[in-house]
Amino acid sequence: MCSSDLPRQAAMIVRGEEVVPLPERALWWPAARTVVVADLHWGKEEVFHAHGIPVPRGALADDLARLERVATRLDATRVLVLGDLVHGALAPSVIASVATWRARFGTPMTLVRGNHDRHAPSLPESWGITEVTGVLEEGPFAFRHDPEPVADRYVWAGHLHPMVTLRGPGDRVRLPCFHVGARLGVLPAFGTFTGGIGVRPAPGDSVFAVAEGQVVALGACG
Repeated sequence: MCSSDLPRQAAMIVRGEEVVPLPERALWWPAARTVVVADLHWGKEEVFHAHGIPVPRGALADDLARLERVATRLDATRVLVLGDLVHGALAPSVIASVATWRARFGTPMTLVRGNHDRHAPSLPESWGITEVTGVLEEGPFAFRHDPEPVADRYVWAGHLHPMVTLRGPGDRVRLPCFHVGARLGVLPAFGTFTGGIGVRPAPGDSVFAVAEGQVVALGACG
C-alpha cells in the first residue's frame, strides 16, 4: 500500500516518525514497515468454555484473518505485539489453529510479553514468534505492555484496552480508541473478544476512535 492510501486524518508525527492508527485497531510505523498491535488474547473463548461459560465461537479465526489482512495490505515486514498475545493456558485446538495459520502467514512476529502471557512460559515453537521480556527500544520509541514511561523514549503500550464514549441525542456508543499523550500512546485491544475501560484524556491528548471500518480523529482534548 502506498502512503497516499492510508487514512491521512489519523496520521501523526511522533518524535520525528510518522505513525498511523488503523481501523483494524493496529498502529502502522511506515519507516520500520511494522504493524503494531496489543492485547490479542488468543484462546480467551476456550478458557471461558473450559469454565462452563457459553460464549460465541470464532473470535480466534476472525482475529487471525484480520491480522493477516492488515499486514498483507501494508506489505509489512514485521508484526509487533505489545503483550497479552494469549489469554490463559493454551488449549491444543488453539495451538494447532495458530500453527496452521503461521505456516501460511510467515511474516516475522515479535511479542513483548504482557501479564497474561505468563500462562504460556514459552510460546509453541510451531508459532515462530520471537519473545522479548520488558521493554523493546527502537529509534525514538519504547514498546512495552504496561503503559509506563521510559526515559528519553516515546512509549507505545497496551494493557488498558482504551474505549471512548460518544454521545448523541438520546443515545451513546462505546468505541475502541487510540489514546495518544505527550509521552505515551496506548493502543486499543486488537482482540475481538475483549472489554475495555473509558479513557480520561489529559489536556493536549489526542483520541482516535475506531468505528465502522474507519479511524475518527477526535482531536486534542482539553
